[in-house]
Amino acid sequence: MELAYYSDYAVRLVNTERPDHGEDALSSVEAVRELFGPNRQAARRAGDADVTRLRAVRTRLRAVFEAAAEGDEVRAVDLLNALMLEYPVSPQISGHGDLDDQGRPQWHMHLADHANNATAAYTAPACMGLAFQLTGLGADRLGVCQAASCRNAYIDTSTNRSRRYCSDRCATRANVAAYRARKRQEQQQNAQG
Repeated sequence: MELAYYSDYAVRLVNTERPDHGEDALSSVEAVRELFGPNRQAARRAGDADVTRLRAVRTRLRAVFEAAAEGDEVRAVDLLNALMLEYPVSPQISGHGDLDDQGRPQWHMHLADHANNATAAYTAPACMGLAFQLTGLGADRLGVCQAASCRNAYIDTSTNRSRRYCSDRCATRANVAAYRARKRQEQQQNAQG
C-alpha cells in the first residue's frame, strides 16, 4: 500500500466540520468509527473520549491545510511535525500472502496499528500520509476550498497544480456564481449606458 493513501484520513477528518456553517459531523462514537472506513479493527476501540480527542486533532490538521493554502510552508511543516511527534507511526513490511509472477512475496509498506486508543490509531497514519503528500508533491498541494460557502480541505494531485476547489460540485457552483455576477454587471453597465 502506498503510504500517501493515508493522507485521505487527514482530509476526511478535517472535512467532518464546516466551521463557517456551525456544522460538525464528528458528534458520536459511531461517527468516529465511520471515519476508519474498512479498518474496522481499529474502529472497534473508539469510545466517547475519542470524539473529543479527534476534534482537537481535526483543529490542528485544519491549521496545517490553512497554513499551506496561505503559502506558509514552514508553519504547515512545523504543525504537522508536532502532530507526528505526538502520534508516532510504526512502519511494517507486509506481503499479505500475495505472490508475484516468480512466486515471491509482493512486499509493501503498511503502518502497523499498535495504538492504545482510536484517536492515535487514526491520527498517526493520517499525519504520516499527509507528510508523504507534502514532501512528495509540495506544501502548495494542500488546500482549502475557495468556494464561498465551503472550507473543505483537499490535496491537489492534478498535473498542473491548478486545483482550487474540494470537488467538482464546488467548482461548478463557483463558476456559475461568477458567470451570473458578470452577467449582472453587464446588465447594470448596459442600463447606465
